[in-house]
Amino acid sequence: MAKIKVAEIFHSLQGEGLWVGVPSVFLRTFGCNFQCRGFGMPAGERTTEPEYIAEGFFKENPESGYTELPLAVTGCDSYASWHPAFKSLSPVMDIDKIIDEMERTRRMDSGIPRNLGGTHLVITGGEPLLGWQRAYPELLTKAREVGYKQITFETNGTQAIIDDFANYMLTEQIKSDVQHRFTFSVSPKLPISGESITDALKPNIVASYQKFGTVYLKFVVAKESDMRDVIMFVNQYRECGWNGEVYLMPCGGDQDMYNINATEVAKLAMVYGMRYSPRLQVDLWKNEWGT
Repeated sequence: MAKIKVAEIFHSLQGEGLWVGVPSVFLRTFGCNFQCRGFGMPAGERTTEPEYIAEGFFKENPESGYTELPLAVTGCDSYASWHPAFKSLSPVMDIDKIIDEMERTRRMDSGIPRNLGGTHLVITGGEPLLGWQRAYPELLTKAREVGYKQITFETNGTQAIIDDFANYMLTEQIKSDVQHRFTFSVSPKLPISGESITDALKPNIVASYQKFGTVYLKFVVAKESDMRDVIMFVNQYRECGWNGEVYLMPCGGDQDMYNINATEVAKLAMVYGMRYSPRLQVDLWKNEWGT
């Protein structure tokens, strides 16, 4: 049986992009090829907040779980899903255990039934297409059996689909009666993230996802100067045949920074003819773990 190193499994509303507001189960995998240490930092600087949390709070509270970890104000807001200091929090689970936990969190909260009709599964990270693709045919076959219809991969758009997983998704497309069976929510990492354009911009890979389902882009931006990078990225994707929608989201790992940026980003969406996406996990729950 296939196994996946799992950071979190939780039930929430999809907070971003095409499926915003839809009750969903989230499977967060461990591991990422990026660290995104530039978010919320002055240009050219990189946050060390994950190390500060690891050496401070986590060292003093080694038994704490994800939901007890401090929230990051700068850099990647899901730092514990890739930073090696926190890898002990992410167990390796076989597919049956993952499905059992998905169903538990979808249907029960302190013994109270909830979301009995929810059918949306979001596989996120970290980077969910990094290292775990061979496990997904088994996972998604069993997820379909217990009622999940729509699947979203939240990816940075740098990982090509391997043959076995590609063949599975193409077969699922043929037999599925559900529109948007597979969605790729691609969040390319602009220079604001601290990652290099060379590493982050892979237009041929993103265009290739269209063979398997709906593909849209969502960019984290803070100010109008970020739009130069957005437009350059979008043009590169268009030239390779990608034809989906573009969403703009406010930069902000905490509510204060998010609120500062939200109005400006909404205006940019109107000016540039793109879609504005909130981040409901910040609006509603202050970006707490498990939301």
